[in-house]
Amino acid sequence: MTERQLWERYKKYLCGVESVGLSLDVSRMNFSDDFLVRMRGPMEKAFDAMAALEKGAISNPDEKRMVGHYWLRAPELAPEPGLAKEIRDTVAAVRAFSDDVHAGRVKPPKANRFTRVLLVGIGGSALGPQLVADALGNAADPMQVFFFDNTDPDGFDRVVAQLGDKLSETLTVVISKSGGTKETRNGMVEAERAYQQKGLDFGKHAVAVTGEGSELDRSAKKGNWLRTFPMWDWVGGRTSVLSAVGLLPARLQGLDIDGMLAGARDMDVATRERNMLRNPAALMALMWFHAGNGRGQKDLVILPYKDRLLLLSRYLQQLVMESLGKEKDLDGKVVNQGLAVYGNKGSTDQHAYVQQLREGVNNFFATFVEVLKDREGTSMRVEEDITSGDYLLGFLLGSRRALFEKGRESMTLTVPDVSARTLGALIALYERAVGLYASLVNINAYHQPGVEAGKKAAGAVLELQRKVLARLRGDKAKGHTAEELAAAVGTPDEVETVFKVLEHLAANADQGVKREPGASRFDTRFRAG
Repeated sequence: MTERQLWERYKKYLCGVESVGLSLDVSRMNFSDDFLVRMRGPMEKAFDAMAALEKGAISNPDEKRMVGHYWLRAPELAPEPGLAKEIRDTVAAVRAFSDDVHAGRVKPPKANRFTRVLLVGIGGSALGPQLVADALGNAADPMQVFFFDNTDPDGFDRVVAQLGDKLSETLTVVISKSGGTKETRNGMVEAERAYQQKGLDFGKHAVAVTGEGSELDRSAKKGNWLRTFPMWDWVGGRTSVLSAVGLLPARLQGLDIDGMLAGARDMDVATRERNMLRNPAALMALMWFHAGNGRGQKDLVILPYKDRLLLLSRYLQQLVMESLGKEKDLDGKVVNQGLAVYGNKGSTDQHAYVQQLREGVNNFFATFVEVLKDREGTSMRVEEDITSGDYLLGFLLGSRRALFEKGRESMTLTVPDVSARTLGALIALYERAVGLYASLVNINAYHQPGVEAGKKAAGAVLELQRKVLARLRGDKAKGHTAEELAAAVGTPDEVETVFKVLEHLAANADQGVKREPGASRFDTRFRAG
């Protein structure tokens, strides 16, 4: 294809959304006009399914739930007036509480005001807020945000050390719909201990975002926490960033939540358009289908050329992979669907994995994210008539051309800036693309049975650990090998798990397990002591 032919293809397929200044270029995806004709029928069905979802249909059949994240930025679309009121009231409460915190009307007992936020959550309860905080935050924000987003003890210690004496000025926001998520529960317990060690009352520093009547809700009430905000069962974690989950930490940080909501709302309007070539979410979903033959046979590489969008690929990993990675379709047929997502920021990626993208295995398609505005204020010239931002664009266009020359497919998303409005629009764009693609491949995008299976398996490991410890403590006279202990606790086939548990216990002195080296690693004996 000549440069002139490519330009004509660019003009033919460029899809723009004037209301948010976003455009999607799919000219470097190698689809044919016939592909779009063939997909018109399936896409009409996807539009119908999306319209039913937005009207309140049970679109998560496995959990028998509505799917309502689109109502978060347009409450008037909610199927019941009560739901619309709850959404509006929650946004108003987020604003009012944040204003009270900033003004010092809600303040810590031993400081003049709160200056830090510690968010405790995992998955969608952390990835969305992290993206927003990093993309929109600045040093001058009224509050700085920190995260407990794992159950790693060293990770907790690092964050607490960063907070230091500012813990007395730190407001902790614990986010968990059920309140039973163990990683979040552990983070809450660790945070509470950190406050206690500083002589601080955790409840006077704590806020919950959770479901009504949940384990976390009960803990918050028992501990007289400052406030509780709702999480609804019709909003999934990975689509919750425009609920109190993301709005509360963003507003506390001092960010423009109204701009995010407005950008998402405008993108929702644009992506209800049934003309596929004028709907960027539909076009994106079709390109995903084309690239992977409707089977996810190629990975999606996200390449944002902007430091502020570094976390976009991490956010999209959950949104896309947890939504689309399913064993069975809606008819119960085993299909093993999915779309793997990874990425880095440009132009850093050019010094990392673009070498393989251009010349290695052709198992991917890319999305370049171009941001037109370089910075606030004036840029200096690093060369005559050239700024650092000009170089950034040059590297984006150069990488895109280098991939195209080798038959590697790519799309380009262009946005005007990294503002609250733009970020809200990007979030809404990908949410809609995921929903439409899920309809094209006939899966439920709104449940996560694989995640639940992993949680159950982890619980079984911890129960086995309790049995092993009880056995060791009950027989301190001699050491035991992993095989002996596995047999002793009635799980001889779980010897590898027992061995891994014992190694971990012995590596942490406070667990009270010692190791006695044997002739080989597997002859090691363990004892309580």
